[in-house]
Amino acid sequence: MNPDQLQIAEIWVYLSGSPLFALIITLTAYQAGILFYEKANKNPLANPVAIAVVLVAIALYLVGMPYQRYFEGAQFVHFLLGTATVALAVPIYRSFAILKTRLIPLTIALLCGGAVSIASAVGISTFLGADTAIIGAFYPKSVTAPIAMGIAERVGVSPTLTAVFAIVTGILGAILGSSILNLLGMRAWWQRGFAMGVAAHGIGTSRAFAVHPEAGVYASLAMGMHGILGAILIPLLVSYIR
Repeated sequence: MNPDQLQIAEIWVYLSGSPLFALIITLTAYQAGILFYEKANKNPLANPVAIAVVLVAIALYLVGMPYQRYFEGAQFVHFLLGTATVALAVPIYRSFAILKTRLIPLTIALLCGGAVSIASAVGISTFLGADTAIIGAFYPKSVTAPIAMGIAERVGVSPTLTAVFAIVTGILGAILGSSILNLLGMRAWWQRGFAMGVAAHGIGTSRAFAVHPEAGVYASLAMGMHGILGAILIPLLVSYIR
């Protein structure tokens, strides 16, 4: 190995063990997902988060980076999840005059959607004989990931497992949501957006904003309301069941 190759190898060893490298992998993978999503004319099947997850997994496998070291760098993005969730209050505030006229039906829809989300996930996993750790993580996964992880800590289940379930739920909702709503004949943007926010969390909300501004506002409202009610009611539910 000549001196230049040796120097490159030393730089690579340094970078692959640095938290900064993990952050670069994360941001690069997501940017690649966004570019592919736009090239595909924002087709829901080309979900940028799903693409980024696959690219990050491949990159970590190729460089042999363990998850613990990766998270040391990726935690900066993780920290911003909570900030991004709170920032969704801005479009809600701007449209509050319209939103409050539909508050009662939206609240009923939210309670029904949240209950079905928990009951279906917990019921199916229990029926299939899943481990108690997996079943427990399904309770908080019905809300957006940053809030779900906080709920998971309160009820004594794995925040990491809960985050995985919440993100997978969001990805599947963003990919399949539009087709399902079309199949159901749902045409009003506020209805479609609210359904996406309840079922698919932040990733679904991002998809709703990409489709129509009104859908995005109602998806933001749904995700925010779901997070608040979920943080209050899910620990009470788990405590009652236990």
